[in-house]
Amino acid sequence: MRHSLFTNRLKLTVFSQSHLSGLVRLNADPEVMRYFPATLNPEESAALLQRIIEHQRINGYSLFALHLKESDAFVGWCGLMKVPFSAHFTPAVEIGWRLNKIFWGKGLAPEAARSVLRFGFLELGLSEIVSFTAELNQPSIRVMQKIGMQCNPEDTFDHPKLPVNHPLQRHILYRSQKTDWLEHHESPEIS
Repeated sequence: MRHSLFTNRLKLTVFSQSHLSGLVRLNADPEVMRYFPATLNPEESAALLQRIIEHQRINGYSLFALHLKESDAFVGWCGLMKVPFSAHFTPAVEIGWRLNKIFWGKGLAPEAARSVLRFGFLELGLSEIVSFTAELNQPSIRVMQKIGMQCNPEDTFDHPKLPVNHPLQRHILYRSQKTDWLEHHESPEIS
């Protein structure tokens, strides 16, 4: 079981209870959560942390907590989780990320996500990794494109956990296939 990954600027570590306060602040920020139905209160963040830890225990992977290597500052998270609902593309493993706004615009989300894709394909042996977000969420869509994921417009779907006509209901799906990923990564070492 992998407990950490490293990039040029980041250390990705397995979540623990010590991350709760950082997670609470991240999920309570209205700007960070603007493409989600609501911010999370401390109890909801604590429940999310338990789901992350339990996913790690059961599956051997989950979301990683992101820390700057130079200062150990908590940046946010990036990682892999099984999609928890039924849709035309499930069962599937999703890559996702959420960063504190002070770290936006620095290329940290794609940097972390590339490392997580490598981990998913080479260490976990996944054949496909998906990512999805509300059509309105252009920042996350740009990250998906930067890390080489592909979108087929026919994959667009209505998120089953959001009410009909909710402004965030319509979601766009991106995919990354291991075979395509390997073609573009000649030296796939994991650090």
